[in-house]
Amino acid sequence: MNRRIVQSTQLLLAASLMAACGGERRGTSGAHGDTLTIAMIGKSTGNAVFLAARSGAEAAARDLAQRNNMHIAVQWLTPPQEDGQLQAERVQQAVKGGADAILLSASDAGKVTPAINDAVAHGVEVMTFDSDAPASRRFAFYGADDFQTGQQTMSELATLLGSKGKIAILAGNQNAPNLQARVRGVTQEAAKYPGIEILGTFPHLETPQNASAEVLRVNKRFPQLNGWAMIGSWPLFTTSLLNDLDPRKYKVVAVDALPPELEYVDRGITPVLLAQPVYQWGYVGVETIVDKVHFKKNVPAIIPMQLVKVTKENLHQWARQLKDWGFTDVPEKYLK
Repeated sequence: MNRRIVQSTQLLLAASLMAACGGERRGTSGAHGDTLTIAMIGKSTGNAVFLAARSGAEAAARDLAQRNNMHIAVQWLTPPQEDGQLQAERVQQAVKGGADAILLSASDAGKVTPAINDAVAHGVEVMTFDSDAPASRRFAFYGADDFQTGQQTMSELATLLGSKGKIAILAGNQNAPNLQARVRGVTQEAAKYPGIEILGTFPHLETPQNASAEVLRVNKRFPQLNGWAMIGSWPLFTTSLLNDLDPRKYKVVAVDALPPELEYVDRGITPVLLAQPVYQWGYVGVETIVDKVHFKKNVPAIIPMQLVKVTKENLHQWARQLKDWGFTDVPEKYLK
């Protein structure tokens, strides 16, 4: 991970510790004078997709502030690692710090729902992205349909395997509702193929190191394995599997397609990536919050996000899209 991004994250976390304020409903001008303050809480700073979402949120804040002659601040309160309880505490911190709204990806819906409801009771609007807390009082959710994402992952993998083979599901955080839904989607879709057997579903900490270690552990445990349905691309953020996943033995389909993962497509190790436009999590999230909180517009409770299928055929086009979104680590060879 870029050291400057990590340092910036640490500084923002330190700067976000503000004096507590009361629970009265805030005025439309924002809790910080004429600034609309949005606290953004992803799942972890160790997951690159949330750093991309942060970039999108900050870009939206700049664009909308200039367009509407207003001030918008994005507070980055994402925990260093996945922790639903810590997320709940960060929600409380945002309320006490005077945030006008919160943009949250729920690591554990059960743990964050009471905090979300309390925030709304104190006049702080909450929107979720990526991973929802549907039983809470959040006003909107933006993200892919996770059950359909799981189905599409399995469908693409079945095509690569010729509708037969033994597969494993790489599952990430087992408490995350969005990932649970993806696993259900993979499982239900796999049932349509009598020749496909699921050998297991394997959760792990959502870091590249833990994910790649889990892949290697499962490969060793099940030598008959020949397919991976990765409902997230956690192990592909590191180069460690470039030499350990033989495309002649394993077929892999994974969700997400960020710059470090493009080499896996290029080499045929992961022929299909189902990209979430993760930058848009932040951009659309901030846009929606500004519409709701500042302009008092009615917004949809569910805002669907469409996946982009990335293969060798459109790899360069997707790389240029990432570059346009501000990613600075897109390999130059894919931009030509």
